[in-house]
Amino acid sequence: MKALVDPNRALAEGLGRIRRQFQVPETFPQEVMAAAEAAAGRAPTAHADRTDRPFVTLDPASSTDLDQAFAIEGSGPDLLLHYAIADVAWFVDHGGPIDAEAWRRGATQYLPDGKAGLYPPVLSEGAASLLPTGPRPAVVFTVRVASDGSVRLDGAERAIIRSVAKLAYDSVRDADLPAGFAELSERIKAAEARRGATRVDPPEQEVARLDDGRLALRFRPRLASEDRNAALSLATNMAVADALQVRRTGLFRVMPEPDARAVARLRRTARAFGLCWPDMASLAQFERRLDPADAQDAAFMLAVRRAGAPASYVPYQEGVTPWHAAMAATYAHATAPLRRLADRYVVEAALAVANGRPTPETVEEAFAKLPAVMARAAAAGGQIERAVIDLAETVMLHGREGETFQAVVTDVDDRGARMQLCALPVVSRIAAPGASPGEELCVRLNTADPHRPPATFERAD
Repeated sequence: MKALVDPNRALAEGLGRIRRQFQVPETFPQEVMAAAEAAAGRAPTAHADRTDRPFVTLDPASSTDLDQAFAIEGSGPDLLLHYAIADVAWFVDHGGPIDAEAWRRGATQYLPDGKAGLYPPVLSEGAASLLPTGPRPAVVFTVRVASDGSVRLDGAERAIIRSVAKLAYDSVRDADLPAGFAELSERIKAAEARRGATRVDPPEQEVARLDDGRLALRFRPRLASEDRNAALSLATNMAVADALQVRRTGLFRVMPEPDARAVARLRRTARAFGLCWPDMASLAQFERRLDPADAQDAAFMLAVRRAGAPASYVPYQEGVTPWHAAMAATYAHATAPLRRLADRYVVEAALAVANGRPTPETVEEAFAKLPAVMARAAAAGGQIERAVIDLAETVMLHGREGETFQAVVTDVDDRGARMQLCALPVVSRIAAPGASPGEELCVRLNTADPHRPPATFERAD
């Protein structure tokens, strides 16, 4: 991990330029703030009392916008996952100022010096967040997880819940978690393997704030606690998606399989990395052997992530089974309504169908409009993230112009070669005709101007 001291405030000033370039809102309009303050005092009146059930949350330690809390109990050979989701719809009036602003934003955007939330903090980090500071309104999905990892939505209700612990990925102990947590996640993982799911979570390049206030550029591996927690969300999203599909409504997350050309390119990449991919093994089978802690395996996992078309949202279509290739399942986003606009409407639809009611008209109308809104928010988020990393890399490298570095080519496309420096968490593009994935390069740093990122390189060999 490389820490960025930023003595000349190049990074801070650069983040300001990124915020202006992508028009990242600094605050909320006054009428939205006033509406949120009023909504935060709204007393729940349509909620069952479930405060006797010991819910907990599990998130990054610094998170305060907590979408999910969970409790687990046995039911014969099955496990019952009670997954509480922040009841955002309880606080947000359809067509009101908060709702209109959320539609303009689409999703929370994250930068190292702060986030631009989907909703005002008085809601997202206060009244609607499932913090352990008192009872909170939630929508509780009860998901039945069988011994083979299959899932079914057993029920959904509005409820008042109480979180008894705010647990963090990097410090949680098994004893802190509900009994059945590890077993449930293992069941979901085993079911993924049987389905042939190709969901991969390689280390991600990120700029993170350290405890002392400095920023660090690093490749962040996923923790075991994070993967196990993701299994709970996956189980809920799959159960909700199946329930909505049966009732001929919903908004689904879909992703196509990598096509034959992409798989052939991935096979060449694997050979270049010296990875043994048997001819008879599918991509899914091969991926399950990869270790994200291994540099070459992780680089290949990143190549897989970029090989196929990106995921997108689609509303229910008669006669069409929505499919997410990486999940090998019908899948929806329902578990992060404080951070994604679409989730609020999926939660409302699931709450209705689980209780035998028709999906509200306003929700059906939203399903038709949300794919474009969410695509725009995702595109903006990706551009912001890349701009932040380009800036951090440039600040890190500033003053080292002319030095040479060892690098490995991780991918090649029509824009040139993508390479990763061996000694620093830097990923960049370079003009390297004839280069192939896995090839080692010696490169020279040409420019590293914090006012004009990204840094640029040329071959030195």
